[in-house]
Amino acid sequence: MASINSNFLKLKAGYLFPEIARRVKAFSDANPDKSAKIIRCGIGDVTEPLPAAVRAAMHEAIDEMGVRESFKGYGPEQGYEFLRQAIVDNEFAGLGISADEVFISDGSKCDTGNILDIFGKGNVIAITDPVYPVYVDTNVMAGNTGDADEKGAYGGLVYLPCTAENGFVADLPKERVDLVYLCFPNNPTGAVATREQLEAWVKYAKENDTVIFFDAAYQAFVQDASIPKSIFEIEGAKDVAIEFRSFSKNGGFTGVRCAYIVIPKTVTGKADDGTRVPLHQLWSRRHSTKFNGASYPVQKGAAAVFSEQGKAEVKALIEHYMGNAKLLVEAAKAAGLQVFGGENAPYVWVGCPAGLGSWDMFDKMLNEAQVVITPGAGFGAAGEGWFRISAFNSRANVEEVCRRLAAVLG
Repeated sequence: MASINSNFLKLKAGYLFPEIARRVKAFSDANPDKSAKIIRCGIGDVTEPLPAAVRAAMHEAIDEMGVRESFKGYGPEQGYEFLRQAIVDNEFAGLGISADEVFISDGSKCDTGNILDIFGKGNVIAITDPVYPVYVDTNVMAGNTGDADEKGAYGGLVYLPCTAENGFVADLPKERVDLVYLCFPNNPTGAVATREQLEAWVKYAKENDTVIFFDAAYQAFVQDASIPKSIFEIEGAKDVAIEFRSFSKNGGFTGVRCAYIVIPKTVTGKADDGTRVPLHQLWSRRHSTKFNGASYPVQKGAAAVFSEQGKAEVKALIEHYMGNAKLLVEAAKAAGLQVFGGENAPYVWVGCPAGLGSWDMFDKMLNEAQVVITPGAGFGAAGEGWFRISAFNSRANVEEVCRRLAAVLG
């Protein structure tokens, strides 16, 4: 009989978002008259159409695919040069990043999980709490953890609590760790790290020979010019950090799928014999073996994000979603709730009313307001007592959510 990867059996019964979907379906089945009224502010999926510049570029690419002379078959696994160079020119200018240090993929969610392929067993791994569940679950699948306790915390991981007291920006570990996951602007809390805080993280990483996984999927939403959008804005980060980015939220690519990972050639890990090995070469080998590259039309569309028209249209999308966030922040505060996020990120992190847990609040909003939120407990033990509202929606829906929130909690 074929044996299985028993690490999968350590996973909690349901990944957060499928569990939300299950509860919403159960409510809809039991209340068909209310099903059409449901507004989904749970999963962070965009709602607005792809920018016109992106659509035009993808149409052009499809036309190219219909002509023998311009047809494209297998592309370079690492991504087409035109996109990699556009990313460097527009996102990392002056930071010393080269185009061959950028790898195109089909999503940051995939990259943050797949990156574990190039790391060995026995690493001490730190994650923030609350946390994007993929960071934890992929480590469980890879056998890097023990079992979960009654609160869902896995043995073998170093949890860095993020609370209202520290502004939901984790303090440095008290012990030495090999790998640490940082996400700024943060999912789920919407928190951002200052330059000084990121400098402290890079200093810690250099002193402790730690690799930072820096998830910057929401960097386009930063409104405060003093907040770094890339870890590579910090001196020394090119020696210790890997950065993950995505076109999903800024360009509306959640259904199109395109992202990238930046691995400077100066970031290294240790081989069994103690020698230092560039992580860049390991990821390049892994990427070439397990991935055939994002499609040509998708990469053409992604490159159009950096055209003058594309930049203007993406700016309008960001303004739309951040306008939604502002309304949600105001509504939650008017209801007397504690609020974080929503200023430099499309997520609003809200404290539950006294006496309600985060799943209780989820059920209350679904049953009484037909609004889907995300319970904080789904992001880790430190998320209990909080919930996340996504600003990814139409303006009309957000305005209605604000009215329903006031009606339920007023």
